[in-house]
Amino acid sequence: MTDGTTSATGAESEAEFWDARYAGSDRVWSGKPNNVLVREAGALKPGTALDLGCGEGADAVWLARQGWRVTAVDISRVALERAASHAKAEGIADDLIDWQRHDLGETFPEGTYDLVSAQFLHSPNDMPRERILRAAAAAVAPGGVLLVVGHAGFPAWQTDPHPEVHFPTPQEVLESLGLPEGEWEVLLTDEHERIQNDPDGRPTTRVDNTLEIRRLTR
Repeated sequence: MTDGTTSATGAESEAEFWDARYAGSDRVWSGKPNNVLVREAGALKPGTALDLGCGEGADAVWLARQGWRVTAVDISRVALERAASHAKAEGIADDLIDWQRHDLGETFPEGTYDLVSAQFLHSPNDMPRERILRAAAAAVAPGGVLLVVGHAGFPAWQTDPHPEVHFPTPQEVLESLGLPEGEWEVLLTDEHERIQNDPDGRPTTRVDNTLEIRRLTR
């Protein structure tokens, strides 16, 4: 996940970049689960879930509390260690969350899942997001759901955004998945505004978007 304000340089790897990002502060994210995940997954029957780019683990912990068995994935060892500590502090049983380290551009978790969640799976580096999301769709079990939430643009406080950066719309994400006709149902395509604090802690706005689709059982 990224807020679009930092980037890797030189020969620094993606893993090194994110390890340094997480190691640079005690907490990078809010510690709360993403609102769209709570809203959409809260309406689903708990089963198996795959959390891509789990960061410090707030979504995985929330899912486990709702009765899901979660495979939580991140590229950063620092993030995964912090996430596991967070889950332990919250009293989550060890067998409810399987923490796995993957560079999703290179390796992907095995198996299929009733819910595959990709919340703000962005990177300032050259991450093959479309290929990763196609692998995410392939990992959805029959009757299961793929939930993709992403940024629709830069935050309001960023006065010099990078013109070469494109944030895909939900329709563009859907088209990029190359899904077989008649095998999926679109549940939600949405764009919404939320509050995001600027670097000085002042509340500003940011626009995000959501794609939610279900694999049909036939």
